[in-house]
Amino acid sequence: MQNFTYIVEDDDTSEAILIDPSWDLIELEMIIKRNNLKIKYIVNTHHHFDHTQGNEAMAESTKAPVIQHEASELKHDITVKDGDFIEFGNSKLKVLHTPGHSQDSICLIGDGKIFSGDTLFVGNCGRIDLPGGSAKELYHSLFDVLHSLDDNLVLYSGHNYGNSETSTIGEEKTTNPVMQKRTEQQFLEMMGQ
Repeated sequence: MQNFTYIVEDDDTSEAILIDPSWDLIELEMIIKRNNLKIKYIVNTHHHFDHTQGNEAMAESTKAPVIQHEASELKHDITVKDGDFIEFGNSKLKVLHTPGHSQDSICLIGDGKIFSGDTLFVGNCGRIDLPGGSAKELYHSLFDVLHSLDDNLVLYSGHNYGNSETSTIGEEKTTNPVMQKRTEQQFLEMMGQ
């Protein structure tokens, strides 16, 4: 599935968050130990198993609570909503609710980066044919939320499905077919709806 799991560290304090733990949990634990990181939170960009299956093991290992959007029906410890901030050390990431791929999809923005989960990939977007998916909601997430963001934000998506591991919002606005300006109806047709 070519999932990405991210460890985001606050340089001043070595506090960190773990985003979407899925596979290679032993490697994650080695990175955490080698860098003397204190994992404050485990954050899921949405509830799908390929982004959450490591939650229980990593929560046990790190003693960190799990954060998910309030629309998630999975077990978690802390709920967030659009506009909230997740703080660790002297760093913080802003939560943007971006439904479409799933009802509980979020993106996290801070320090010149966006962690987009399965809302936006390099060169594509998340699928809409799973339970809770909606092309209409994804259209509004892409064009009302993400399209208005700073072009220089570096994109870190939930899967390695593109021609590179990272991109920028500006690059995606220019080259990604799903980010090209179109009407909602045109987008729905493009998505097969």
